[in-house]
Amino acid sequence: MNRDASLSAPLRRTRGIVLLILATLGMAGALFVVRGPLMMSAPRCMAGRWHGCFDTFNGVVLMTLVAIPPAVLVAWALAFGRRAAGGTPAWRRSLAEVGMVHGTVPFVWMTMMPGGGAGTVPARVSLVPLRDLATMGALGIVGNLLVFAALGFFAPMRFAALASVPRILALGAGCSVLVETAQYVLRLDRVSSVDDVLVNATGAVLAGLASRRWWRTTAQAPSDRSRPAMAAAG
Repeated sequence: MNRDASLSAPLRRTRGIVLLILATLGMAGALFVVRGPLMMSAPRCMAGRWHGCFDTFNGVVLMTLVAIPPAVLVAWALAFGRRAAGGTPAWRRSLAEVGMVHGTVPFVWMTMMPGGGAGTVPARVSLVPLRDLATMGALGIVGNLLVFAALGFFAPMRFAALASVPRILALGAGCSVLVETAQYVLRLDRVSSVDDVLVNATGAVLAGLASRRWWRTTAQAPSDRSRPAMAAAG
């Protein structure tokens, strides 16, 4: 009997519980700090009004938080269906699918919000790397890192073909280029900047590295399942 293996399972479980508690406390603290601005948008969002809710940062954040319980329910339904059909790993795939959508769409929505001069001012583009980085500020950099963080975190867990750092980098950069191009073509009174692409892609890679222990398992799963078939053929 491997005592190290038997001891590692409770330790992993304890570590997971501690991390979950810390994440919950961190989220609760963040919500406490921003509760005022979020509650300012609540009446308009609850009334389904476009102006003041879906066209504001606070409104989108509030609706994203409100959508967490339905998103969890959708993930549960997907996992339940997969388990009933004998699919594995049901929960990880279902959470990854829902997490990609729920964690990415709100940020993309915010980046596509038009400015005050949308449709009237000329489209602007900045192709000099690192020139705009200094003007973003700490909040702007963090926001850009988070735009495709959920995609970088969950996509390699769901799709084994994306389970490598270069592919996550390419995914984040490609999606960011599409967003910046759309901002330019639609003349949203935003600057389409190469620095946005660089920071968005970096955020996707960092988030992907944070989920590496799970997407490495996903990448190895097909080869593991093929071994019995190869042995039988032999």
